Amino acid sequence: MAGVVAQPRERVRHYIEETGLPFDVLIDERRDVIRAYGVWHRIGIVTWNRARPAAFLIDPDRSIRASWIGSNQTEFPTRDEILGRIG
Repeated sequence: MAGVVAQPRERVRHYIEETGLPFDVLIDERRDVIRAYGVWHRIGIVTWNRARPAAFLIDPDRSIRASWIGSNQTEFPTRDEILGRIG
């Protein structure tokens, strides 16, 4: 199982250290994954686009076990929400 995020590497590292997530987190720096999963959010100016905050739990068989898609840049699932979906 792995999570996929399109956040700056340092921010992701800090989040992982704070929460102690027990799975790998993949960083989508080129935003290829967020585009494929439909969470790319165009704000209105072509050069000012961003992704909705999102997290996906992906099983080894590539199926999505759980997903969260936020409505603003501060919305992200808690550790307990994530771990509750693993069980």
